[in-house]
Amino acid sequence: MDLGVADHVYVVTGGARGLGRATAEVLVAEGARVVLSGRSQESLDATVAALGSSAVAVAADNAEPGTPARLVDAARSRWGRIDGALISVGGPPRGGVSGERAVSEQQWTESIASVFLGTIRLARVLSAAVCDHGSLAFVLSTSVREPVADLAISNTLRPGLAGMAKTLAAELGPRGIRVNALLPGRVGTERIRELDEATGDADAARAASVRSIPLGRYGEPAEFGRAAAFLLSPAASFVNGAMLPVDGGMTGAI
Repeated sequence: MDLGVADHVYVVTGGARGLGRATAEVLVAEGARVVLSGRSQESLDATVAALGSSAVAVAADNAEPGTPARLVDAARSRWGRIDGALISVGGPPRGGVSGERAVSEQQWTESIASVFLGTIRLARVLSAAVCDHGSLAFVLSTSVREPVADLAISNTLRPGLAGMAKTLAAELGPRGIRVNALLPGRVGTERIRELDEATGDADAARAASVRSIPLGRYGEPAEFGRAAAFLLSPAASFVNGAMLPVDGGMTGAI
């Protein structure tokens, strides 16, 4: 299938590694151009070197108020337009609401500033900059539909961001701009490895997770990347306001 993204320009936050990089790789392979953001200049440089002249990078933190405008400026100065964006929401710290494993008030505050308000800020600025008939997609989590054990902050903030994305889909629809979200489950990224290792027995944690996945394995980043690139592309021109699980069937909620 031709995704129809040749010469289109996409902003990909968190594009230096994991799910963001996997999506950027698919978009570039399909002929698109990408503006990547991330906090590590070294990782960004390595990714741009791998993707070639179709990629540029901006070292930036989503929590910084000036980040969205910097990304817009980078896209317009290099290619003169923005056709869409993949807004990847960072992973907040582990922990519960109460008890010995409770996350601190400071962790709640920092996560609200970066994960929640940072994402909303990106959505507002990028949606105003995207060309008519473009698209936005948010990388959220299966916690939108089912709470994940020991991830209280994610379980709280991501459903709120899903509601924001759904609202934005209705607001931007008259411009032909589509807004969707992806709900990844256990995909083999550094973040998932860190979560498994944080349990104290990574092998046992992985085995337990695999038992809950009907396909019987973790996903590959490239599998997520293909799903995200499709949602962003004109090939998905009548998909709007959707929450797409990319989890091998793990989520039990309908």
